[in-house]
Amino acid sequence: MALNARLDHRNPLVFDTHELGRRPGALQRLTRTIDAPRDLGLQGVIGVPEGAPVKLELRLESVMEGVLVTGTARATAEGECVRCLEPLELQLEADFQEMFSYPDADDRGRVKAEPADDAEDDEDRLFIEDGLFDLEPVLRDAVVLALPMQPVCQEDCPGLCAQCGTRLADDPDHHHDAVDIRWAALQGLAGSLEDGEKDEISGAEAGVDEKQEK
Repeated sequence: MALNARLDHRNPLVFDTHELGRRPGALQRLTRTIDAPRDLGLQGVIGVPEGAPVKLELRLESVMEGVLVTGTARATAEGECVRCLEPLELQLEADFQEMFSYPDADDRGRVKAEPADDAEDDEDRLFIEDGLFDLEPVLRDAVVLALPMQPVCQEDCPGLCAQCGTRLADDPDHHHDAVDIRWAALQGLAGSLEDGEKDEISGAEAGVDEKQEK
């Protein structure tokens, strides 16, 4: 990952490591509540609403090559049940751990004699810049991994009626009389025969009445 252009220390997801110094073994614990950034979660499925509180508990440990950040994010995610489409809330707890490297140190923590062209090696690495690091990409990845791909309001949610869309959890006895399409034509034929028989009977009765009048 390339270095970001000047991290803003006023950003609540940017953290300062100056207190740790570059003393391997130094520890710092932080607790911070931030407003959720936009699109935090699985877009269109479930996520933490923008501006909702996200509680962060972090452990910063100084090591030779950088700062190892271990933490947990807690928040309330909102979405809708994939079975019945009802709104739902989920208490989210996302754990993460990430190494933020010093840009002037190699993989063993030694200061590089000269800057090297390690674009491929640095592509997936996160860096400390002027003693600051940005937690947002780590938080986003952790939240996405912690959220369900197919959220449900309850594990045994029966969903919606395929014929009329009624929410089955609200009406457990809901059902429709099923008609086998293979018998539908026969039922129609039977109805036609019954109507024909009725016409014949009516005609016969009319003939008898005429004879009796004569």
